[in-house]
Amino acid sequence: MNIRKEDALSYHSRAPKGKIGVESSKPVSTQRDLSLAYSPGVAYPCLEIAANKEAVYDYTIKGNLVAVLTNGTAVLGLGNIGPEAAKPVMEGKGVLFKKFAGIDVFDIEISANTVEEFIMVVKALEPTFGGINLEDIKAPEAFEIERRLRAEMNIPIMHDDQHGTAIISAAALVNALQLAKKKISNAKFVVSGAGAAALSCCNLYLEMGARRENIYMFDVDGFIHLGRKDLDPYRKEYAHPADKEITLLEAFTDADVFLGLSAGGIIGQELIKVMAPDPIVLALANPEPEIKPELVHAVRKDAIMATGRSDYANQVNNVLGFPYIFRGALDVRASEINEAMKVAASRALAELAHEPVPEEVNIAYSERNLKFGREYLIPKPMDPRLITRISVAVARAAMESGVARKPIASFSEYEIQLQERVGLYEGLTRRIIQKAQKNPKRVVFANADTYKILKAAQIIHDERIATPVLLGNKKRIAELIEENDLDLGDISIVDPLKEDIQAELYGRHLYEKRKRKGLTLHDSIKLMRDRNYFGIMMTEVGVADAFISGLTKNYPTCIRPALQVIGRQKGAKLVAGMHILKTNKGPFFFADTTVNKNPTAEDLVEIARLSAQAIQSLNIVPRIAMVSYSNFGSNIDQNTEPIIEATRILQDRYPNLIVDGDIQADIALRKDILKENYSFSQLADQGANTFIFPNLMAGNIAYKLMEELGNAELIGPVVLGMKKPVHILSLGSSVRDIVNMTAIAVVDAQTKPKD
Repeated sequence: MNIRKEDALSYHSRAPKGKIGVESSKPVSTQRDLSLAYSPGVAYPCLEIAANKEAVYDYTIKGNLVAVLTNGTAVLGLGNIGPEAAKPVMEGKGVLFKKFAGIDVFDIEISANTVEEFIMVVKALEPTFGGINLEDIKAPEAFEIERRLRAEMNIPIMHDDQHGTAIISAAALVNALQLAKKKISNAKFVVSGAGAAALSCCNLYLEMGARRENIYMFDVDGFIHLGRKDLDPYRKEYAHPADKEITLLEAFTDADVFLGLSAGGIIGQELIKVMAPDPIVLALANPEPEIKPELVHAVRKDAIMATGRSDYANQVNNVLGFPYIFRGALDVRASEINEAMKVAASRALAELAHEPVPEEVNIAYSERNLKFGREYLIPKPMDPRLITRISVAVARAAMESGVARKPIASFSEYEIQLQERVGLYEGLTRRIIQKAQKNPKRVVFANADTYKILKAAQIIHDERIATPVLLGNKKRIAELIEENDLDLGDISIVDPLKEDIQAELYGRHLYEKRKRKGLTLHDSIKLMRDRNYFGIMMTEVGVADAFISGLTKNYPTCIRPALQVIGRQKGAKLVAGMHILKTNKGPFFFADTTVNKNPTAEDLVEIARLSAQAIQSLNIVPRIAMVSYSNFGSNIDQNTEPIIEATRILQDRYPNLIVDGDIQADIALRKDILKENYSFSQLADQGANTFIFPNLMAGNIAYKLMEELGNAELIGPVVLGMKKPVHILSLGSSVRDIVNMTAIAVVDAQTKPKD
């Protein structure tokens, strides 16, 4: 990627300057707010903390606040450019903490060039911060600074240049050794560089089983051995006996691993040629690696390669580690980040690479099917699973190693909290999937000769959300599986065009249902060649539990067979469509968005009832707004009368339901306005999360605008009122949409009353 200087300068300088800011997390819009936020209200938390210092975690941001701190003596590859020049980097680090782990950051650049000055400043900051991320400090001072601060302070401290690279590269190393079928204890290492990162990497490799005598380290002055008089205590730990001085070529001969944390372009192809079979080359100098992957692969086809760059496979990127390590450490209020926590983070990262990759990651990196192998040793930075896997592993290791002061009681609940903290998946989706996994059902897919359905089926099968049944041309499906390197295992594939006996049986069943509605036996059997009819009939007769269609067909084409074959559930007066919108303010539910054009008052009552029933099955309390352009009768006309009447019927017929209207959509969301002006409303305490629209046009327009302009993620439409689960995908749904809809179909099947 070509980054032009003027573009970068413009990016950082346009208003507001820099990359981070401070926002109030509490309202400060009234005099009362100001009195609570500052004088006199602020005195009360001050006194609580004065009586008990640990209360600072209850009343302030400390528990979620990290200092990104530097003196600017070793900034990226730019060297000692000073604290002011380091500030853009530290701001960038703060952005990554917030984006990936929901951690707030103050970046602090200090003019402190001696170890004692630096330590004095940082120690004085302990009351403010829950953790300290040291950054861009030159070696060997960095080692002593971190060692002293860890010993003298009681909050998590990590020098990311050292340990971040170590943790991520160790994960890549573990997986590369597995692919090469080698043991770390037997591996011979050649290391170029003896700075903070290189030494920390080697220290962690030792923790994971490497042997010190198998590590051959070189710095700018050559091979590190005991005959040299310029070695500090940290490099001396890796020094070989004085009579063992060797050349780079000798060190590389039969070496299993090369680790580079030095300078670009300093390793030649002749050195790679003499390495052992399946050599592992971790050339991590940035922006230019010690040797480029194309040069390595030109002489060693069997090499396993990683760099620090995003334009090559296997990027060793510290963002895979530090946000989630600090997240786990903060959440258990750890007193330090110890070796057990670092090893746990590295192993969790390595293990995650073996699992199926979420489709949104494939899309983010323009890939079709990332999977564990030589080109995929470690997860990608945009993988949404990182926060749960690494933070949980770190928190657990902190508890087991005795440094956690606030142990986690339920890790399953903690995972949901992590996802909600950064808005990933949103807790609703995870709860739906977890509920589906407890009792998976057999789900039929009508459009199986498409990549998206096949990829979704693989994920659904692997995550045990459902047992997929694929309808389509078997030859075409086999070709797609091979083209996209998918693994569908023993998933059942059925071609309705080849199922003569079954088509006739299903056709006769349909004929009995529709013979008095103009359908002949011949036409009934013929319809079974259509996947929608065939799949819906599989669901109707109990061969399958749910049916999903719609990826390549319009909505009416898919819903019509369902209504003809399965029909409405007992007691349902109509069928409706509901969309689930996941936002940073929580989930919202819109109905009817797909079926009923101009519902009557009784129709609106039924749409609200069916919506409430579906929402309750997700363990969410529906709070229903019957939306209009009027508020509680402020405009009574032919448009608002059905809404007013529907609200009255709902409140009389279902007294336990939280429902009110007619009400404008924005007012239904504004608890402050409701309490001030409409305190009588059932929605005044919490506002609405469910919106019943007066007609199809309004509902359809609303959900599509929310999807495009409201930064909302959509699930749906969920079909309400069917006797058995039938759900219709929107045209062009993503793989993630299909997986989410399948989970809903399974939960729907779990809760449907038996015939």
